[in-house]
Amino acid sequence: MKEQLARNIHNYRKEKGMTQEELAQAVGVSFQAVSKWENAQSLPDIALLPQLARTLETGIDRLFGYASFDRSVTIYEQEYRNSGYYWGTEPNSACYEVLKRIPPVRPLKLLDVGCGEGKDAVFFARNGYHVTAFDVADAGIEKTKRLAEQARVHVEVFKADILDHRLDEHFDIVFSSGVLHYIRPELRSEIFENYKAFTNAGGLHVLNVFVEKPFIAPPPEDEPYAYSWHSGELARHYHDWLLADSSEIVFDCMSSGIPHRHAMSKLIAQKPDSSS
Repeated sequence: MKEQLARNIHNYRKEKGMTQEELAQAVGVSFQAVSKWENAQSLPDIALLPQLARTLETGIDRLFGYASFDRSVTIYEQEYRNSGYYWGTEPNSACYEVLKRIPPVRPLKLLDVGCGEGKDAVFFARNGYHVTAFDVADAGIEKTKRLAEQARVHVEVFKADILDHRLDEHFDIVFSSGVLHYIRPELRSEIFENYKAFTNAGGLHVLNVFVEKPFIAPPPEDEPYAYSWHSGELARHYHDWLLADSSEIVFDCMSSGIPHRHAMSKLIAQKPDSSS
């Protein structure tokens, strides 16, 4: 918790263009205290948290890495409130790559980053993985719980924002589909280093991200919190892992009811096992 809070205080302060001295003055402490917070040497007094959150224009929950907003940060929050499943309930094809490469012949912990309505998380749980999942959309989390209950499996699901949440427990598999474009460019290296550090030796990351192409028009959805990725960018974060797949695809999509196309980079990377 201390490390998570330290990172978020630092990130939100930098985002506002404040120095440690300016933040210290705003909340009535010394700049040495702010430095200790950001280096995870101490925690802010609980009485300071409301003022600290107001100064950084965020919420106390977000400072600790959990999502709690009055505004929606994804255009799909409203879509997920409908009775049907916006993305359906069939698992993503990348799920089968996980099954093929690291089948659950022993207990394996899997994290689904940005689980949406839970179709992939529940698929993994049905196949014997110990699944943890998070998403920023309340409606998506509720649908994930409902889908897991219908399938009579357990998924440990919670609400968090990919920008703020960092791992503090190890997983064998990290999976994410259609979510990574919400990561701001300046946070990408830190986030992926965190995911890699908390992956067990021999573990697997199966990820994808939308990439910009000059020959493909922008999608019709207005995504105010999406950020551009470029070809090869995702793979560069895994230069020190074994890359089993770093291909690109172009596919047709009807998610908005308007025909359009996407380009997507896929990545399957395995963490080196130092014992082998």
